Amino acid sequence: MMKCIAALLLASGANAFCPAAQSSSSSALQAAAKPIGDLPPVGFFGEAVWNKLTGEWGSEDTGKFLRAAELKHGRSAMLATTGFLFHEFGWTLNNISPHEYLSVSQGIKIADLAAMTPLEAMKNVPAEGLAQMFTAIAVVELYELTHKGGKYQGFDNGGVAPGLQPGGLTGDLGWNPLNFDVTEEIQLKELQNGRAAMIAISAWVFHDAIPGSVPIPLPWK
Repeated sequence: MMKCIAALLLASGANAFCPAAQSSSSSALQAAAKPIGDLPPVGFFGEAVWNKLTGEWGSEDTGKFLRAAELKHGRSAMLATTGFLFHEFGWTLNNISPHEYLSVSQGIKIADLAAMTPLEAMKNVPAEGLAQMFTAIAVVELYELTHKGGKYQGFDNGGVAPGLQPGGLTGDLGWNPLNFDVTEEIQLKELQNGRAAMIAISAWVFHDAIPGSVPIPLPWK
């Protein structure tokens, strides 16, 4: 079912690309300071829009939300590309699962979905399967809304969850089981891999959905 998870996740993964920007406002409303991610040869892409969103139209907290959104889309895209590759190379659950059927009541076998493209497989996942995926994603979202630094905060601050407060969403889930030293270099690598994954999954989906739309041979075709 990796392919199904990937197909669902890619729906949330094509919208981010809001990196950093140099503060350049000369008015009283100054844009947010530049976070990491401004790299050559492209440099900063969309500086004028960033300055508007985080200065004239918003604040530094707006910039934090935009960066968190980019991180979340990038992470979703990285999962999607992994699931897509697993499907295309035949590393699917029908080869390792003791269960033959995805849905016994509807007569859908795991092998049936494995024989399809990821997009076709997604269309054939029963509604109950989609509901399970939605629930799993919702659990992560609710965790981020109600936790800060990996600790539950609840709704103690005036009945508003931490993630709903200005600047509350940062993309930091407080989950670091391997105890990595989260340096700026590590953060930059995650950001860049996420950006690459968003481009890759978009191209792969277009390649499957619209034949001939991506004039680059893919290794599994």
